[in-house]
This record gives sequence, structure tokens and C-alpha cells, in this order.
Amino acid sequence: MKTALTIAGSDCSGGAGIQADLKTFSAHGVFGMSVITAITAQNTQGVSAVENLSAEMVSKQIEAIFTDIEVDAVKIGMVSETKIIKTIAENLKKYQAQNVVVDPVMISKSGFDLLQPEAKEALISHLLPLAEVVTPNIPEAEVIVGMKIDTVEDMEKAALLIHKMGPKKVLVKGGHLTEDAIDVLYDGKKITHYTSERINTKNTHGTGCTLSSAITANLAKGANVEEGVREAKEYITTAIRHSLALGKGYGPTNHFYSLYQKAGMLD
Repeated sequence: MKTALTIAGSDCSGGAGIQADLKTFSAHGVFGMSVITAITAQNTQGVSAVENLSAEMVSKQIEAIFTDIEVDAVKIGMVSETKIIKTIAENLKKYQAQNVVVDPVMISKSGFDLLQPEAKEALISHLLPLAEVVTPNIPEAEVIVGMKIDTVEDMEKAALLIHKMGPKKVLVKGGHLTEDAIDVLYDGKKITHYTSERINTKNTHGTGCTLSSAITANLAKGANVEEGVREAKEYITTAIRHSLALGKGYGPTNHFYSLYQKAGMLD
């Protein structure tokens, strides 16, 4: 069985973070493992508190996994401190991690800062060069490249600039635009657009985590990045279309909809 590791923060409400990642890995038939970088107090209405684990504990978790179980792909999500970022980079180099997907989580949907300002440069210099693909949304790409992104052409420019920072491929996600949901992939040579309909729902909690972990699962199973992104885009679109109206805010996506449908568990 193929395996995937998520290195990210915990979302106690289950819609984002490692909980979303592990659900997505399972939905793709991949055995999921996790290294927790932080514990968050959050729900569908927002993030109210974050407590980081020590860099030493993060390192010990990574060591425990890589010295025992073969890891086919790695997804990196919320990492808010410079010391933790450097520790993750050192360990991934040490264990020669493959198929690394970096989702540069910076700001929650409710506006809570999940990446300390001084850690931005560490993320760019230490994690991006290790990435097979990096998956910023528009606000994250704006922070990384220092430019305003209002159009698909702006997304393309940002992808080229981020690619110069070291990742092999860059996927700028267009969910924050207003028309069709267009994502832009740049592989160092060509630009590819992935387009899907924009679904009219507020229940989009954890979409970024889910998309990046779907890409990770696909890479673990042997897909190339272009295939992995296309299949992940189809998966997240279905999960959003059948999202769950849970909580008082932005509900989560439906990670297992297709499996439940095939099993005849849906009305």
C-alpha cells in the first residue's frame, strides 16, 4: 500500500489541517501518517488560538516515521515558526524525502495569522526548494511575491516568480477570484490552466488543505504532477459540490462523498 505523510497543524473541528489531510489520503486509498506541528483551537467560524509544538518534538516525529515506514510522498501544511521550518527541511534532506508538496498556509479563512511574519523568509528559502510542487492560493502568492493578484495573467506572473525561488512546479490556486475556479500550474517550461465551475456554497473550510493532500496522494500512487493536479481538482470540486453544512460558519468539504456514493450509503 502506498503511503503519504502530512506535516501540519491540527484542526480540532476536523475540516482542515491534518484531519483533512488524513481523510483525503484515506479517500484515495493511501495510508496516511502525520507529524503535528501545532495544535489549533478552531471551528467553522475561525481560529481562536494556536500552540506550536517544539522543534525537537517535530523532529522526533519525523524520525519515528522515516526510520520505520517507507514514505512515498510528503505534504507540508501549517508551519508557523522559523525553527520548526528549518527542522523540517533538515530532516527531509536527511531522509531524502520524495514527492514533497508544500502548501504555504499563512492566513486562516477568518483572517488569523498562521505563519509568523519573520518565518516567511525561512519558508521561502528552506521549504520551497524541496518542493516537487508548491500550492499557494492567491493571498499566499501575494505575500510570497509581493504583488497584487487580480487576474489569471497576474496568477501566471506570480507562478513564474515563485518558480524562481526553487520549487520544481508551482500551482497558484484561483479560488479567490470571482469567475470560474481557475488554477494555474507552471512547470518551468509551460503554463497549464485547470478550470472548474464555481460552486455557490459557503462551505469551503479546508479546501486548500484537501486539494494539496489530494495532490500528495496522487503523487504517492505514481502520478506525475500534471495528472495529480487534474485528478485532485476533480476530487475537490466534488467534495465542495457535496460539502457539509456543519457548524455555524464555513462548513467542511465532503471528503468521502464518492466512496459513500459507490457504497450505496447516500439517499
